[in-house]
Amino acid sequence: MPKNSKAVKRELDDDVKESVKDLLSNEDACDDSFKKTSLIIGNHEVEQKERAYLIPYLILLILIGIPLFFLELAVGQRIRRGSIGVWNYISPRLGGIGFASCVVCFFVALYYNVIISWSFFYFSQSFQQPLPWHECPLIKNKTFTYVVPECEKSSATTYYWYRKTLDISDNINEGGGVNWKMTLSLLASWILVCLAMIKGIKSSGKVMYFSSLFPYLVLICFLVRALLLEGSMVGIRHMFTPKLEIMLEPKVWRDAATQVFFALGLGFGGVIAFSSYNKRDNNCHFDAVLVSLINFFTSVLATLVVFAVLGFKANIMNNKCVSANMERILDLRGTSINESMIPQHMNLTQVTAEEYQQLYEAIEGFHGSGFQELGLESCNIEKELNKVVQGTGLAFIAFTEAMTHFPASPFWSVMFFLMLVNLGLGSMFGTIEGILTPLIDTCKIRKELLTVGVCVLAFCIGIIFVQRSGNYFVTMFDDYSATLPLLIVVILENVAVAWVYGTDKFFEDLKDMLGFTPYRCYYYLWKYITPTLLLILMAASFIQMIMTPTSYNAWIREEGKVQELRYPPWAVVICISLVIVAIMPVPVVFLLRYFNIIKDNSSLSSVSYKKGRIIKESPPPGDDDDTSLIRGKTPSALPLGDIIYSKQSGGGGPDADHVPNGHCTVGYLMVDMQDVPESDL
Repeated sequence: MPKNSKAVKRELDDDVKESVKDLLSNEDACDDSFKKTSLIIGNHEVEQKERAYLIPYLILLILIGIPLFFLELAVGQRIRRGSIGVWNYISPRLGGIGFASCVVCFFVALYYNVIISWSFFYFSQSFQQPLPWHECPLIKNKTFTYVVPECEKSSATTYYWYRKTLDISDNINEGGGVNWKMTLSLLASWILVCLAMIKGIKSSGKVMYFSSLFPYLVLICFLVRALLLEGSMVGIRHMFTPKLEIMLEPKVWRDAATQVFFALGLGFGGVIAFSSYNKRDNNCHFDAVLVSLINFFTSVLATLVVFAVLGFKANIMNNKCVSANMERILDLRGTSINESMIPQHMNLTQVTAEEYQQLYEAIEGFHGSGFQELGLESCNIEKELNKVVQGTGLAFIAFTEAMTHFPASPFWSVMFFLMLVNLGLGSMFGTIEGILTPLIDTCKIRKELLTVGVCVLAFCIGIIFVQRSGNYFVTMFDDYSATLPLLIVVILENVAVAWVYGTDKFFEDLKDMLGFTPYRCYYYLWKYITPTLLLILMAASFIQMIMTPTSYNAWIREEGKVQELRYPPWAVVICISLVIVAIMPVPVVFLLRYFNIIKDNSSLSSVSYKKGRIIKESPPPGDDDDTSLIRGKTPSALPLGDIIYSKQSGGGGPDADHVPNGHCTVGYLMVDMQDVPESDL
């Protein structure tokens, strides 16, 4: 294993953060647990597969999530570097893994903050009674007043989402110009992210105490309120009635794995960045298990809230269905429907859903094949629950519609979208940290300048997402820029540690760092089980991409509904390019190192510093590329009080200690340096 000839240390404040605090700050349990079975801040599909979703999610959390989360925590804590420095340290030829993580983080940040801006907009519009999406708008002319046709064909909340919020175009080819309301919301989102991140991990950690705990308070309040609503228990029973046959579908397992990656932040580099600030003897195994369990139980809590609210909404829609069909029955009474079909005890002016179902079956049995001509529908609450809204519609359509029926609906709307903003910002902080930390480690740029630069660049590119066709690009980036590249990055991380560095040596390092040997099951998980499962999932993803045509859901104004359309050729090229660009750093760095275009040791030299004090660390004699981390001398392992002196390069003389890049450094090795992270320069 290559050992750097000197180690660069990051400037930190006096206090070193404990890992649980930092990881709960970056933990996407609250955030990204909503991507499938809950209030979704990302743009992942929400389908009726959710009813079997928690089972594969739990299985993959145990077999993939916890082992890889523990792995990322351990390498970050031990090597004391960001995502680029860690993989350079393990093998220079695999240094592209860190750069790929940065690219994926940047792509995710681009569209993720757009979704936060949508939440900002809805939050700002929630201080109204009634809520602006409560009813369809009316058009008045000289003779009469009528409902906007587009709204009448859909619903008030659907119309407000597609027309008032997004002002969406009919397809991706129609740019339609910039939506200025969304542009201002996006600007506000990036300003808030920039201000929160500009002072670094210590400042953002304090902000995250509120950001991490507030969503739990809101979720519990929503759950209590939802359980008091009619139909909520039907929704929860629906949730715990899984369709096990769905578990045979590969897509369910692939989506569950993607959710595990997003929920735990695997492959983004944020976990490695935060854990590099931990104390060297911190029990990162306990952190990995604790955060993963919190993640899972948060997902369950969020799913309970979702299905309770959806059960309430389904009950309302079912009652509307019963009322509409009873009007039809009353109109047909005495003609197509005679008194013999109606039970004598039934009051037709006040019919329950169960009574209507009995009446429906009686009429259907009497008319037989001619029943369809009556135009009656079967009103079943289970059928309504199966009409699950897809994508962002769960938060911005289904939940907003349900909240219009809540007493004091503006209060619940304010709380709900404030929670979504907090959840989104929590994920953004971890994502941005996954970009900033490795770049600062590598280039030694001032964090304030780099943070501002990244946010300004991201906002400028983000204009694509706030044009009228922007929602289609959000879907494109979500489907192609993160999922498959993230899977590839995670596979390479697993292989790099388990096979390139070696699981046996890694276990020795863990024993040296933690003070105990981890359970032997991790050995087999890291070396065999987890990479095998990941490769199967990657193969399934490739097959699905090849077999399934690239398509997106477009809003058709004239019909007032969503229609699936094929991406045009230029959009397909962008989709493929997103995947290639995200993964390109891996083969590029490998080839540059393999053909010695960049020497293996040319950029591995580093200096260590803290608060302006720069030191040099030389490798111990005889170190070779296979040396274990615990055998390689870190600053903490060198004799305390040693003074290392060298003249400026070019100064000559026998005392000059030249390093591979031609520079020399002067510095002192201090006792308080042992818990300071290292970095590449």
